Amino acid sequence: MSLVEHLGELRKRIIWVLIVLIIGMVIGVFVAQPTIAYLKTIPPANGIGWYTFSPWEPLRMYMSFALVVGLIVTLPFSLYQLWAFLKPGLRPEEQKASLIFIPFAFLLFLLGLAFGYFVVFQMAFLFTSGIAGKLELKETYGIAQYFSFMFNILIPIALVFELPIVVMFLTKLRILNPKRLHKIRRYAYMILVIIAAVITPPDAISAIIVAIPMIVLYEFSVMLSGVIYRKQLLQDQTWEKEFGLK
Repeated sequence: MSLVEHLGELRKRIIWVLIVLIIGMVIGVFVAQPTIAYLKTIPPANGIGWYTFSPWEPLRMYMSFALVVGLIVTLPFSLYQLWAFLKPGLRPEEQKASLIFIPFAFLLFLLGLAFGYFVVFQMAFLFTSGIAGKLELKETYGIAQYFSFMFNILIPIALVFELPIVVMFLTKLRILNPKRLHKIRRYAYMILVIIAAVITPPDAISAIIVAIPMIVLYEFSVMLSGVIYRKQLLQDQTWEKEFGLK
């Protein structure tokens, strides 16, 4: 295919992704009200007052939930479209192996959302509530401020949980390998610690609690990259022997 044909193919796939995103957002509009009602009944939201400080905030919440649900629904389809776009450049065995990444990527994203909500978000909220209690302040939050605070924590953590899949995919494409990952380990650790410090309360314990799973994810990614890389080396040796015999 020429460059123009590649761009046309990419545009077509992006349009399909946008269509699925819109469908997911429509679904999100319908599930927003029961989801918000449920979240209001469980900790930490069940112990605070709920208010709105602008006529636009209820609509903003509906659209925020619609976007998040739309992204969750669209994620596996987007990954499939990316795989389909790259498929012509992959060997048959690479096509099958990389296709398996899609359900695992979706599962890791959901695990990241769960970890972000039940661990990081609640820890951050308890920290801020503790400060409010020490200052003898009554906690009265706007619904937009509460959920914006929550989404600003959940989305980055869910994306970080995609690290193993990204590393495996780039290793399959021979862009990364375990040697390169070992070389950049100290920089990767520093970036992960910075991310943990930014999305957690300003205390060392919270940052460490979040940084440790991220570092474990990185090391797990390096291990998976090593498994794929060794298989690639064996395949290359086999191809070289066959080519030499011919």
